[in-house]
Amino acid sequence: MSTMNISLPEHLKAFVDREVAERGYGTSSEYVRELLRREQERRHLRELLLAGAASGPARPADGDYFDALRARARKTLKPGTKR
Repeated sequence: MSTMNISLPEHLKAFVDREVAERGYGTSSEYVRELLRREQERRHLRELLLAGAASGPARPADGDYFDALRARARKTLKPGTKR
């Protein structure tokens, strides 16, 4: 694992220290890693939402849609598998 040193103003360091203590993190590094993971997830979700919005209108999820979906699922089931 790589190391990164950061400098924070005192009020931000105090905030991080409180968060670590109140939320049960072992170290400030664990807290910062969690923040970075959340940011990555947020960006990924945003990309997915934008891609979905750009993909155009979806087909209606009506009875025909679900009938086709069931038929497709049945084709992929192995013989002897419960349906």
